[in-house]
Amino acid sequence: MTNTPFPDGFLWGGATAANQIEGAYDQGGKGLSVQDVMPRGISGPRSETPTPDNLKLVGIDHYHRYAEDIALFAEMGFGVYRFSIAWSRIFPKGDETEPNEEGLAFYDRVLDELEKHGIEPLVTISHYETPLHLAETYGGWTDRELIGFYERYARTLFERFGSRVKYWLTFNEINSLLHAPFMSGGIPIPEGGVPEQQLYQAMHHELVASARATRIAREVAPEAKVGCMVLSMPIYPLTPSPDDARAVMDADHGNLVYGDVHTRGAYPGYFLRTLREKGIELEITDQDRDDLTNTVDFVSFSYYMSIAETADPSKKVAGEGNIMGGVSNPTLEASEWGWQIDPVGLRLVLNQFWDRWQKPLFIVENGLGARDQLVEVDGEKTVVDDYRIAYLNDHLVQVGEAIEDGVDVLGYTSWGCIDIVSASTAQLSKRYGFIYVDRNDDGTGTLDRYRKKSFGWYADVIRSNGASLTR
Repeated sequence: MTNTPFPDGFLWGGATAANQIEGAYDQGGKGLSVQDVMPRGISGPRSETPTPDNLKLVGIDHYHRYAEDIALFAEMGFGVYRFSIAWSRIFPKGDETEPNEEGLAFYDRVLDELEKHGIEPLVTISHYETPLHLAETYGGWTDRELIGFYERYARTLFERFGSRVKYWLTFNEINSLLHAPFMSGGIPIPEGGVPEQQLYQAMHHELVASARATRIAREVAPEAKVGCMVLSMPIYPLTPSPDDARAVMDADHGNLVYGDVHTRGAYPGYFLRTLREKGIELEITDQDRDDLTNTVDFVSFSYYMSIAETADPSKKVAGEGNIMGGVSNPTLEASEWGWQIDPVGLRLVLNQFWDRWQKPLFIVENGLGARDQLVEVDGEKTVVDDYRIAYLNDHLVQVGEAIEDGVDVLGYTSWGCIDIVSASTAQLSKRYGFIYVDRNDDGTGTLDRYRKKSFGWYADVIRSNGASLTR
C-alpha cells in the first residue's frame, strides 16, 4: 500500500498473558503462582490458597482452546502474537533443578499452531507470574537467589524454543515493581509496606537477571532478539511553572531508569543521586556490573494513558486506576476505569524513547477496557464496539505519525486481543478483546467465542497495512 506510513514487514497482532488467559492452574504439572492467590487483582488482598472466586484459575480456558483461539487470530491476519510462558508451568516451585516436561510440551503445541498459521511468536518470559513458592520462601525478588533461578528458567526456554521464537521479552512492565511489589516482584507486603531498601534491591536483582537472560540468548539462540518491556507514561506539567516541569523530570526519571539500564548497560547519575538522597546502598557486585552491559536489541512497552504532575501538594488529585502515581489531566477524558485517554501521548512517548535510546521500538500493549454488551446482528451474536474502534484508530494514527517522524517501530500488539481476566481488577467485565468470551464476573458463562465488530475492523487494518485507518 502506498498511502500508509507503516513499513513493509510491520508486525500487526495481539497480546495476552498466561495468568489471565490459560486457566488450568492445577493441570499439566503446573505449580502455583502469585496470581493464583490474588482473587481481586492489585486492588484487593491476597488469599492464602486459590479460591473459587479467582477468575484467573479458569481464565478463558485457553489451555484447552488455544488452537481455536489462534485460528481466530489468523482469521484477523495476525503476523505476530505476544504471549507469556507461565514460569510455574516450567518450574512449578521455581527453584527445582529440572523442568516440568508437560509444561514445555504445552508451549510446543502452542508454537505448532502459530507456525501452522504463519504467526510470529513474541514471548514474555516473566509476566507477573512469579512462582508462589519463591514469594513465600525467599521473599520474591528481594533475594539474590532468584537471579539464578530465573537464569535457569530462561536458559531452559532458549534451549527448548530458541530456534522457534525470534522475539523475547524478559520481564513485563519491569518498572511496576516499586508500585506493585507482590504482583510484579513476588514480594510479600507486610503491614506498613515493603521498605524502600528492599524494593530497590529487588529492582536491581531483576535488572541483573534480565541482562543475564540477554547474554544467554546470544549464546544459545544467536538469531533471537531480546527486548525489555516497560510501562510507558508520558507526563505533562499541570501548569507552566518551572517547579511543575521539575516535578515532571523527577517522575520521568523514575520510569526511564529501567530503559536506561537496559539500553546503556549502567545506572545513570540521576538514579545514583536518588539512592544517595534516600540513604540507600545497593549490594552491587563487579559481576553485576559486567552483567548489566548485556544490553537489549529493542525496547517494548505498554501504553494506556498519560498523566500530569505538579509540585503543589494542594493540587495532587490522583488519577483513578493509575498504579504509577501522577495527577489527573483536566484536558483529557477518561475510560470507565479512570484511565485518561490520550492518543497523542503515544506519538510523544515513541519519539521520546527513540530519541533517548536509539533502539527499535515495539508497542506490545495498548487497548481500551470497556463493558461490552453481547447483541444479535443479522442472526449473529456480536458486540458493536464502535468506542473501541475509535480508540484504537486514533492511537494507531499517532503511531503512523511517529513513524513519519523517523521513529523505528517494529510492530503493534493490541492488549487482550481476546477477552481475558483483568490484571488490575481480576474482572472479566473489563474487556479489551476483538473476540468476546462468554464468561462473567461471577464465573458463569459458556466460554463460547464471538467476533466483535472490531474483529473485522482490525482485520481490515492489518490487510491494508494501516491504510484503512481514518485520519
